Amino acid sequence: MGASLSNTAENGTATGRTGLGDIPESCVACVFMYLTPPEICNLARLNRAFHGAASSDAVWESKLPSNYHHMLDLLPPCRYEGLSKKSIFALLSRPLSFDDDNKEVWLDRISGRICMSISSKAMSITSSEDRRHWNWFATDESRFQVVAYCQQVWWFEVSGTVKFPFPPDIYTLTFRIHIGKFLKRLGRRVSNFEHTHGWDLGPVRYELSTSDGQCVVSECRLHDIEQDDAKGTVKRGCWIEYKVGEFIVSRSNPVTEVRFSMKQIDCTHSKGGLCLDSVSIIPSNLWRRRRTGSFRK
Repeated sequence: MGASLSNTAENGTATGRTGLGDIPESCVACVFMYLTPPEICNLARLNRAFHGAASSDAVWESKLPSNYHHMLDLLPPCRYEGLSKKSIFALLSRPLSFDDDNKEVWLDRISGRICMSISSKAMSITSSEDRRHWNWFATDESRFQVVAYCQQVWWFEVSGTVKFPFPPDIYTLTFRIHIGKFLKRLGRRVSNFEHTHGWDLGPVRYELSTSDGQCVVSECRLHDIEQDDAKGTVKRGCWIEYKVGEFIVSRSNPVTEVRFSMKQIDCTHSKGGLCLDSVSIIPSNLWRRRRTGSFRK
């Protein structure tokens, strides 16, 4: 079919028939306004008109969020000055680090919507300075290359905040956690549950609030979320994304402040053996796609 389309595009005028090559570039650009970036890039190979429309600033401006310039502010001007809107989209679809490289923001390559990840390094963790309770270890399983490991605590409390001009959307906030510790042994990934205890004795409390008064509170026993909701299979030894809740951004000005926390402060028992990687803030329908396996970073 690809060859047929190509032939039609190039040979329509030569044979006296109307083909794709006769469509004005401006009309193609109007159609591209309704397509996704991957679809536009695929069609750009058809002919010159399609290629020209696929490079149009007007087309790619429509794929960028209305306040994309706030993302550009995270970069030195020499990185983006003089770039076309298509090149700016490609630049912003790669993770941009800020706040001492402990937070990242990027555009989803299909929808052009803003996603964010916040490292455990950017969070306030009670007793994290005491290596008897918490330590850090490097791993390529984290986009930040490091995760926090709770060995044993009585008072478990993690909190964080982020201020950012999120464009209008509905967002989902999740914690990425791992029951037990993992390591590489003879080239194979091995999970260790030696220090995992106490999480079945009481629920963990999750909280989410925003600067405009939205608030979500939920509780869950960590051993319960090791069950896959769809199939009922055990996910012990895997990374789990726990959904805290959703918040709505109606306008990007003023800046939205998002506060989040994860607590288990029942001091009648100790708990430990938990890895904490990050918190993600993703448009809700993209998060649902991710849950079904069709989401890509």
